[in-house]
Amino acid sequence: MIREYHYGDTEQLAEHFRALEFQCKCAGRHNFKLDDELVEKMELFFRYIPQLFGIQVKEIRVSSGYRCPAHDKSPAVGGSGTGQHTLGRAADICVIGEDGKPVVSYLVCIAAQEIGFRGIARINDAYTHCDTRNGRWYGDETEGNSFCIPCADFYEYFNVERKGETGMATNGIDVSKHNGKIDWKEVKEDGIEYAILRAGLGKYAKQKDERFEENYAGAKAAGLPVGAYWYSYAVTVEEAKEEARACIEVLKGKQFEFPIWFDQEEKTSLDTGKANCSAMIRAFCTELEKAGYFVGLYTSRSFLTTHVEDDIKTRYALWIAECGDKLNYSGAVGMWQNSATGRVDGITGDVDLDGCFVDYPTRIKAKGLNGYGKPIEKPPESAADDGIPVRLEIGDATYIGKLNKV
Repeated sequence: MIREYHYGDTEQLAEHFRALEFQCKCAGRHNFKLDDELVEKMELFFRYIPQLFGIQVKEIRVSSGYRCPAHDKSPAVGGSGTGQHTLGRAADICVIGEDGKPVVSYLVCIAAQEIGFRGIARINDAYTHCDTRNGRWYGDETEGNSFCIPCADFYEYFNVERKGETGMATNGIDVSKHNGKIDWKEVKEDGIEYAILRAGLGKYAKQKDERFEENYAGAKAAGLPVGAYWYSYAVTVEEAKEEARACIEVLKGKQFEFPIWFDQEEKTSLDTGKANCSAMIRAFCTELEKAGYFVGLYTSRSFLTTHVEDDIKTRYALWIAECGDKLNYSGAVGMWQNSATGRVDGITGDVDLDGCFVDYPTRIKAKGLNGYGKPIEKPPESAADDGIPVRLEIGDATYIGKLNKV
């Protein structure tokens, strides 16, 4: 539905957008129109770009939303005065990644195609046009104004590999003692690319999952990267900290290519309310981060909405459980548990299936987290063979000295 708004209207239309972002850029200070569908689809960029390309979206800047006919026809714009912008159906946007730089437009065009925008055009490397017109028009203004690409498919046009209908980058599983003895060689041969292992539960290290050591050794021997999760029963912040310390004890001496997840889904925990649940998440994650781990939250999509405060959704990695063909969450997501009844060779019975949208192994190793030490700084080229200075960081400790040639 296309609605009319007053100039300066600050109404929050969606999680990331307010009405005034779309008002006309002329000096007229007049009312403006805006299509509900346009805003709904723009929210989906925060999910689809991470899913498709592993790029987290920090913000989306609207450079031009609604245009009154006079502004649209002005020399500064050069439009016809009757286009999609004048109907409130279009926006020219710049998508900003977590590094503060624009996401290149050709990737935004591909994401817009997946989202279902019917009008899409690359304006330049940083800016993209999206609209909700009735027909379909795909363009590339770097090749000439109103130029419509002949193949009507941005994957083909930009020669980008298509990663599948869901956009999931990798196929994984999460397991615990309940999955019994696992043949990890068969698991890998069946196309599984990573595994998240239950490390334990509760506030004592002795509550380590009975098959954690076996699963860790088996997955690593099969060449599968792994992460871990800790099932929480905490009902207070202090109990969450105790669980964190137990988890750290169990993980000690191992390396994980995927995050360590705080699994909050127990009813007794959730019954303590949104503020306390959020405080427990922060407490657990803070302890893990201080110990040198890349950490995140696992919970269901519904609980994420009702029991998790907004700062957590962007501060930590998210692994969301929602069985089905579609994840109904528009924010940035790292992993999606999409089935509890999967079948994988090497595992007897049902197993949880997961999709991952972020290149966690590269990030974790580059930062020296999860048991991977930070790279040793390269000595100056002018250093002599003897007495080469080195700096080594292991955990919280830093060692400085010299190496002598022997």
